[in-house]
Amino acid sequence: MAIVEVKVPQLSESVAEATLLQWKKKVGDAVTADETLIEIETDKVVLECPAPSSGVLVEILQGDGATVAAEQLIARIDTAAVAGAVAPAAAAAPVAAAAAASQSKAGVAMPAAAKLMADGGMAPGSVAGTGKDGRVTKGDVLSAAAAPKPAVAAPVAIPTGAPTRVLPQVATVAPDLGDRPEERVPMTRLRARVAERLLQSQSTNAILTTFNEINMAPVMDMRKRMQERFEKEHGVKLGFMSFFVKAAVHALKKFPVLNASVDGNDIVYHGYFDIGIAVGSPRGLVVPILRNADQMSFAEIEKKIAEFGQKAKDGKLGMDDMTGGTFSISNGGTFGSMMSTPIINPPQSAILGVHATKDRAMVENGQVVVRPMNYFAMSYDHRIIDGREAVLGLVAMKEALEDPARLLFDI
Repeated sequence: MAIVEVKVPQLSESVAEATLLQWKKKVGDAVTADETLIEIETDKVVLECPAPSSGVLVEILQGDGATVAAEQLIARIDTAAVAGAVAPAAAAAPVAAAAAASQSKAGVAMPAAAKLMADGGMAPGSVAGTGKDGRVTKGDVLSAAAAPKPAVAAPVAIPTGAPTRVLPQVATVAPDLGDRPEERVPMTRLRARVAERLLQSQSTNAILTTFNEINMAPVMDMRKRMQERFEKEHGVKLGFMSFFVKAAVHALKKFPVLNASVDGNDIVYHGYFDIGIAVGSPRGLVVPILRNADQMSFAEIEKKIAEFGQKAKDGKLGMDDMTGGTFSISNGGTFGSMMSTPIINPPQSAILGVHATKDRAMVENGQVVVRPMNYFAMSYDHRIIDGREAVLGLVAMKEALEDPARLLFDI
């Protein structure tokens, strides 16, 4: 027998612990080297824990949902064993532990269910549980409460010396709450981290938002003319985000404080442009970083954004993809948003919110014309960014998009 230990991968310095999501193998299964055994969720990304060598998984020390630390032992692999021939003790241990845990949890009411039972005068243990490990859910309590209760007649105790008389006891019926189900689930580490950072942003930054309207016709016309040749040449579609990134970098160069951050009583001016792109994923909001965006071509930006989108969908974004960033762009317009006040992503000092483009009646040279308009919103930290820099920075983005040639000549 040659036992190899499976340990939690090294986490980043800012991450103290992680959560095991779901084992992809069970005790007794054959595994191959580098095959993913389990995914591990941190407050930033989901990491894959690969098998260090081929063999048979003979022991799982930490089950699904367990909280673990870096380098913690979570399983063992026997490199000399044959699949299905695991020692009975090794295979039975996790099963016995799981059975014991299940037995201990059977009949236990979830918090919401326990409150309903208390409010309805229902005794603990009087409701059968259908939840995980036999736990009593709110739905179980509602079903039990809705079931008809037979009236019970029982004698009531009479004080000594009082006239002898038997009074019927009225049956207590739990209130019918109707079909109003609830489900309580814990936040994922990512969601909890997002909540923490957004609250931190609002409590530590002096956030103010400035707005402007952008005529998107010049960008839309250029995109329409170049789309086919661009896709044929670069193998990726020409979207609007590359224009937004280029316009943002253009403005950040003119007003460097928009690209700065606060460190104590110091203002840190960054000599590079790492643009965070807010991306929705099944696990929540993530903000991967376009590094050195000022040095990227339109095609490179589009390819990288497409790569980030696919990684976010598959849960494959790595720590390096999301670390850092000097300015962010959030495009709520892809979901139909017309207006918003984006929250700054700490330690950055500004964020651009882009919205849906809609045809609107505009006045040009005394004439009412129809133009495809987009409302841009830029939230900024008023501690270091004055209204002048914020407004002029957003105007610089507007001018660049309404006359894209400016981006070519950097004017």
